[in-house]
Amino acid sequence: MPNSGKHRRSKSSIIARGVAAAGAGGAVIALPLLGATGAHAAEQSAPAASKSAAAHTASAKSAKSAGTTYSVVSGDYLSKIAAAHHVEGGWQKLYQDNREVIGEDPSLILPGMKLTLGAEAAPAAATPSKAPAETVVKAEVKTEAKTEAPAPAAQDNASGYVHPVPGNHTTAYRASGANWSSGSHTGIDFPVATGTSVKAITSGTVVTAGWGGAYGNQVVIKHADGHYSQYGHMSSLSVSAGQTVTAGQQVGLSGSTGNATGPHLHFEVRTGPEYGSDIDPIAYLASHGISV
Repeated sequence: MPNSGKHRRSKSSIIARGVAAAGAGGAVIALPLLGATGAHAAEQSAPAASKSAAAHTASAKSAKSAGTTYSVVSGDYLSKIAAAHHVEGGWQKLYQDNREVIGEDPSLILPGMKLTLGAEAAPAAATPSKAPAETVVKAEVKTEAKTEAPAPAAQDNASGYVHPVPGNHTTAYRASGANWSSGSHTGIDFPVATGTSVKAITSGTVVTAGWGGAYGNQVVIKHADGHYSQYGHMSSLSVSAGQTVTAGQQVGLSGSTGNATGPHLHFEVRTGPEYGSDIDPIAYLASHGISV
């Protein structure tokens, strides 16, 4: 009688089902299924995590690039803002980031202007040559520095004194009228357009640089002979308190801030730093060879 044959089940069937049989009636051991669906899910999870991390990094870079916004107030100037907010690159970087807002003159900023602080410039497009681009930027910064802090002008005479602004004065010293709280004019006025460079009449130390109430943006300088000169209604300031200045150095730009009917420079000479100590500025300048 022929022996009955034994048939083995295909191994592929056992693996496919994830089960291995020990024998008839034997124990059945379950094996983990590693199908195509599980492998595909594992492969998809890594790119998803990578995209999430990339999105977070891009968001952080975008926030850093945007910087913060600062609103200019009376008495502000770029170097003051850059120092107060620790702007890397100083006033030159602050000006470059806000050139479209400020305009061509970095020393002329007005209250209410919105400046971006700490912004990172967007990556520049590839250019055939990198060296010429760097050269242009360096030249531009050098020109800007000259605009905000010009070298002292040539002295008008050997006495070491200069005119505060071009031209002659109009409103006289001690002119009477209701326009002045004291009942008379405590200085003299020079009718100059907004943005005219205002210069220190001689060397000295800045004791006041900021908002002066009715005088608007003002600068007061103490000189070696014990007298003080005052410059009022300016649109912006180029110096700060405690700074040493030389004859003809720019201290600000003329304007019409404070109580003013139009752009001009209000100029005083005083025996002290405060209002009420004024003396005749025309006589004082004339004693140093300056005729206004």
